[in-house]
Amino acid sequence: MSVKVQVIFYSMYGHIYTMSEAVVKGAREVEGAEVSLYQVAELIPEEALERIGAKAARAAFGHVPIATPSQLAEADAIIFGTPTRFGNMCAQMRNFLDQTGQLWLSGALVGKVGSVFTSTASQHGGQETTITSFHSTLLHQGMVIVGVPYSETRLLNMAEITGGSPYGAGTLAGADGKRMPSGNELAIARFQGRHVTQIAKKLAGG
Repeated sequence: MSVKVQVIFYSMYGHIYTMSEAVVKGAREVEGAEVSLYQVAELIPEEALERIGAKAARAAFGHVPIATPSQLAEADAIIFGTPTRFGNMCAQMRNFLDQTGQLWLSGALVGKVGSVFTSTASQHGGQETTITSFHSTLLHQGMVIVGVPYSETRLLNMAEITGGSPYGAGTLAGADGKRMPSGNELAIARFQGRHVTQIAKKLAGG
């Protein structure tokens, strides 16, 4: 049987986009998975993006379609990716979720699987709080939250600096944003995509 998975992200400099590609790869490893990748709309004016060097970085994923709140009802599982902003999700993602009121009223997301991955500047800059605070919105929508269990042993990697937690995959961008996702971080993201899709398939009766 088929299971529909939507990966929805916001990325300013490409870190979360790179992570989202790994999540998509993992989800597509599950037989019958129909996986779609979307980004949420930008709120920052183009001149401001250009001034901070984000416009050029965002060109790499400019082809990814913009998500609409109504489309969430079509998914069996939704995996969200957001950079952290002071320990919380970014404004662009918050703005997108704030448009899902009608879905909440109709219960359209009740029972669907929800999961989150993130990017922070430092090891302790919101790897966990960004995801757990995001979970509050998913719980209000009645979604079934899935993280990354310790069967993904890369979470226990002590040989290098790495993002990722039982709450979800993560990457560390560095204060200057120059560090891109490592192999360990991408592997955890790929695991998350596969694991979430497997859970969604089981819940759907597959």
